Amino acid sequence: MKTPRKLAALTLLLILLNLPFANAHAQGSLTPPGAPAATMKTLDQLEPRTPIASLPYTISTPGSYYLTTNLTTTVSNAIIIAASGVTLDLKGFTIYSTVANAANGGYAIMLAGGVSDVTISHGHIVGGVTNNGSGSYTGSGFTFGIHYSVAQPVNVHVSDVSVAKCALYGIYLGMGSASMVESCSVRTVGDFGIVAGVVKTCEAMDCAGTAISGDEVSDARGESTGSGTGVYGTTAQNCYGSSKSGSGLNAVSAMNCYGYTAGGGYGISADYTAENCSGTSAGGIGLHARVANNCIGLRSGGTAIQATIATACLAVIGTNSITYKYNMP
Repeated sequence: MKTPRKLAALTLLLILLNLPFANAHAQGSLTPPGAPAATMKTLDQLEPRTPIASLPYTISTPGSYYLTTNLTTTVSNAIIIAASGVTLDLKGFTIYSTVANAANGGYAIMLAGGVSDVTISHGHIVGGVTNNGSGSYTGSGFTFGIHYSVAQPVNVHVSDVSVAKCALYGIYLGMGSASMVESCSVRTVGDFGIVAGVVKTCEAMDCAGTAISGDEVSDARGESTGSGTGVYGTTAQNCYGSSKSGSGLNAVSAMNCYGYTAGGGYGISADYTAENCSGTSAGGIGLHARVANNCIGLRSGGTAIQATIATACLAVIGTNSITYKYNMP
């Protein structure tokens, strides 16, 4: 037998189940009005980029530019960057020159008029200059790979670029200008290889002048075929430098470096400190430093290490010229 309370609850439930749905809200059609439209932006909308499809080419306005293919110039000055705020992506392609005499070949990439905030990346520059083995660099192509005209540029970054066979400079941005060259290579140039404020993870080989020069040089290898220095840096770290007749490596402070010269220069010369370094000279001084720590010098028949203060250093071949020695025989 149902109690009055159960009957009241049952009655209320029946009333609720029979209420009309007149007040229910309509949900609308579930059929889409059409095909979905694209909402993503294109690369050109995100970063407008200008293609370079022929040479010569002058960049006169800020922006992003890129090569579309391998390009060859028949006249000097392939690309001129005449504006600040420029990004140039070589896209893995190569810039060539067919100018008959590289002495008149001009620039593969010229930085004009003291421009600033420029990035150049990912590609190759190739001329036709060769080294005859006697210090003469002649042939066709470019005078300079990447270099500036008149005023030194500021805040320039060059990365992943190789330069080969130019009459004079490979990549020359100048020191002390907030410039950086990294992960680049230069081969067979008739003077300087790479010059910048910061040079790291680079290689410059077969250079008639100084191969690599920078305020800060690290993880680099430079080889001069003439009287230039293999690697020159205010600071040099984890570097290898060699020279035919100049100094292998010259720095104010050198750490974990090796220098070699086949002539009468220094294997390594550090104006202040050389630490964990090794220097070899065929006709000069193996290692020269004001302060030398844990260093090795080699000079057959001459001075292996020349220093004011030396600690835990070793003359493998040759003699020492050291004023104050510590932890040494």
